[in-house]
Amino acid sequence: MAFGHLVSIPRSTSSIATVGSYETRVLWQSNRNITKEQSIKTCLQHNILKLHYKGIDRGFTTHHKIHKTSLINATSSAQSHESEPQAHKKSQNDSLESIKGALLAFLKFSRLYVFFGTMIPAGLSSSFLAVDNFSEISPILLVKGILQYMVPFFFTFQFIVGVNQVSDVEIDMINKPDLPLATGEYSFTFGVILVASFLLTSLGLAWMVGSKPLIWSIIVAAGLMAAYSINLPLLRWKRSTILTVLSNAMSMMASFHLGPFLHMKTFVLKKAATFSRSMLLSCFVVGCLYTVISISKDLADVEGDKAAGLKTLAIRLGVKQVFWLCISLIQMAYGIAITMGALSPVLWSKIVTVLTHVIMVLYVWNHAVNSVDLSSKDSLQSFHMFMFKLITVECVLVLFVR
Repeated sequence: MAFGHLVSIPRSTSSIATVGSYETRVLWQSNRNITKEQSIKTCLQHNILKLHYKGIDRGFTTHHKIHKTSLINATSSAQSHESEPQAHKKSQNDSLESIKGALLAFLKFSRLYVFFGTMIPAGLSSSFLAVDNFSEISPILLVKGILQYMVPFFFTFQFIVGVNQVSDVEIDMINKPDLPLATGEYSFTFGVILVASFLLTSLGLAWMVGSKPLIWSIIVAAGLMAAYSINLPLLRWKRSTILTVLSNAMSMMASFHLGPFLHMKTFVLKKAATFSRSMLLSCFVVGCLYTVISISKDLADVEGDKAAGLKTLAIRLGVKQVFWLCISLIQMAYGIAITMGALSPVLWSKIVTVLTHVIMVLYVWNHAVNSVDLSSKDSLQSFHMFMFKLITVECVLVLFVR
């Protein structure tokens, strides 16, 4: 019994130990679970905080990027606004340069120095010579009559100089390389359209005015110069020396003298076509000067004319011989003027006409001897331009012939 009790005691202890061990295990497992839960919770909190700060960081980065982009856009916009006036200014400068270039090209094409240096003084002189008594015409009617002739003939003159350039592009590349068709500033097609437009405009204006002398002078001048320039069968008269002189001299005489005189006399004043002594002298002297112009224009163009196969008088006879032929014709014309002046019944007209033409003889001779270099192309071209000055002076002098 006692032994039985003794034996039972260990069993109870073992049970207690087992229970204690079980409780300890449960507690440890519970603590382990609590630790695991806390670890998970801590991890979750850490992840939440990480995500939170990452979101803040992303928000800050995004905001920074947006702010940076805004600054870039603002800077670009500011630069764009600053560059807009510069671009506008550059565009204006380009437009002005384009307009300036177009005007310079037209000035070279139109040869306005010939028109204003010849047509204006010659047309005015011939129109004044048609008026016998200025008391019979009002200033307004006189100015109107002059403009009725000058304006249409301005376009005729542009046709004349234009058709010659269109026909001589290859020659002008050598002789006059600064002309728009020679430089390529004007295309051949544009030149043809421009020339045709000038002719149609002049004829249209003449038809509107209704003056027969004006219409006929335009037809004669344009026809002669077209025949002189255009390279077609039976045309291209510049290949012949005689036809060159005749076409140029007759064209200028019809345009600058006979046309405006008859227009003023018959159309404006409604009078018969009678020629005064001064008009006859003007036609003769200026006709000789126009002949000299027709010859002297080829003195500086020998090189290009040779290349084109033309046989001008300067090529046939030589520059020196043709130059002194021109001087002889000028002196002959002034000699006739001195003779007619000496025969004038009016004393003051006699003195003025003789004295002024004697001075012109001496002046031309001095210019020929001392101012012209026959070996210089520029000097020969200058002599040709000198002839237009002589015509201007003569158009003034004939107004004093009686």
